[in-house]
Amino acid sequence: MMTRIPLALLPLALAFSGLASPHAFAKEGDEQGQARKEMKAGNIMRIRDIEKRVLPTMGNAEYLGFAYDPAALAYRLKFIREGRVTYVDVDARTGRVINRSR
Repeated sequence: MMTRIPLALLPLALAFSGLASPHAFAKEGDEQGQARKEMKAGNIMRIRDIEKRVLPTMGNAEYLGFAYDPAALAYRLKFIREGRVTYVDVDARTGRVINRSR
């Protein structure tokens, strides 16, 4: 009989089983660390300040979170409304929306 693993525990189960690469988890941490480093140096805006600008423009869309791209110096905010996902790319230096995809 197979044991059922709750979906929320799947990444942890994969990590301990050796099926997930530790490099996949390290990459996310590196991006977050890079964002923190750039913010402290005054090169980019805080994500909370970006969110204060963008969230009010998204109407009743649900905010799902963000990712930081250190190569582009940009944040990507993710929203969902009526089953459709929208990404809003924002220049992390200026806070200007540079792209909106649906």
